[in-house]
Amino acid sequence: MVSPASDPVANFRSIAKRFDRRWFWLLPLLAGAVLIAPKIISKPAAETSAPVEVLPVQTQILDPASEYQVERTYTGEITARRSSELGFEQAGTLVKVLVEEGDTVAAGDPIARLDTRSLQTQRQQLEAQRRQALARAQELQRGPRQEDIAAAAAAVQDLQAQVDLARLQQQRRENLYAQGAISQEERDEKAFNASALENRLSQAQSQLDELKAGTRVEQVNAQDAEVDQIDASLSSVDVSLSKSTIYAPFDGRVSQRLIDEGTVVGAGQAVVRLVEGEALEARIGVPANQADAIAPGSPQTVEVNGQFFSATVTALLPELDETSQTVTVVLALPAEAQPTIGATARLILQDQQSETGYWLPTTALVAGDRGLWSAYVLTEPEEPAADGHRVARREVEVLYTEGDRAFVRGLLQPGEEVVTSGTHRIVPGQLVQNQN
Repeated sequence: MVSPASDPVANFRSIAKRFDRRWFWLLPLLAGAVLIAPKIISKPAAETSAPVEVLPVQTQILDPASEYQVERTYTGEITARRSSELGFEQAGTLVKVLVEEGDTVAAGDPIARLDTRSLQTQRQQLEAQRRQALARAQELQRGPRQEDIAAAAAAVQDLQAQVDLARLQQQRRENLYAQGAISQEERDEKAFNASALENRLSQAQSQLDELKAGTRVEQVNAQDAEVDQIDASLSSVDVSLSKSTIYAPFDGRVSQRLIDEGTVVGAGQAVVRLVEGEALEARIGVPANQADAIAPGSPQTVEVNGQFFSATVTALLPELDETSQTVTVVLALPAEAQPTIGATARLILQDQQSETGYWLPTTALVAGDRGLWSAYVLTEPEEPAADGHRVARREVEVLYTEGDRAFVRGLLQPGEEVVTSGTHRIVPGQLVQNQN
């Protein structure tokens, strides 16, 4: 007898019976799959693809402009309207400096002094000479006294008597000489004495006549001139005394003290530096082509240390700065502006540029190759009922930027809508939806 395990036919039949019972329920599913497979395969590919993404964006309608203003800034410094390095007009020893650095002084206040002892002595001598000359002038103006006239007349009479006696003696000597009683020397001696007395008499008579006639005008004038000369010398000394003190020429502040007491200073040597503290101005270099548009008296905006002031143009210097080749514009700051002297000042000018273009926010600009820029504009919808727009790329040139906007020109048309947000997610042909 053969066992079932050793009979192959019996084994196959047993396996077939088990398969039929286990997989019989799958037969209807397999049949259904065979029937619907052709329909699935025959559907269009579009029905199986993912839906197209429509990006929401913000836009701006292009409005052309025929010009734009460029803000230009030029740099200079704050200066005092007046500043001076003060010194003496004459040499001398500095004995006193009356101010310190930072002190405020008013016009006319003394600042420093020289030693004036020698000048004071010279003045005293001149005063004594003046008193003497003035007394002589007064005497001449009053004329001679009667006592002087009487004394002069007495002197003339005395000399006349002496002359008469001398002539008589001379005559006697002539007779004696003719008789040979005396020598020629004795005769000549008496003749000489008579002649000398006659000269003295003539001089005394002239003095008497002068006294009787009174003082001559020329003498009075000469003495007056001597008094005037002494007065001029006194005035010169007084000028030297006044120049021995430095006085403030204007209201201001002492910015530097350059020399101390005890120094022998030369004429013109600076002792202190004084700057006018109230009236400040800005001196700013501007290119010549820009300076032509600046009129004296016009208001301009000046920025100093973050503060903005309305300054007034007081002058445009006629010569170009040799270093910068610019025109120096001088602007007076308002009284309330008190920046530090030497601080940096900036002049802000608006330069009008005539150019047709469009103002766009910088978010609308897309960087391109080789430094070029572009913007995206909306095109007309493909279908009237479509919810979105395709975007097209337009090349633009950036002419000027101001804060968060730029002035551009390029292949843009008035009335077009430019995408202003989300440009980093957009490519040409992208479908977008305007969210304005």
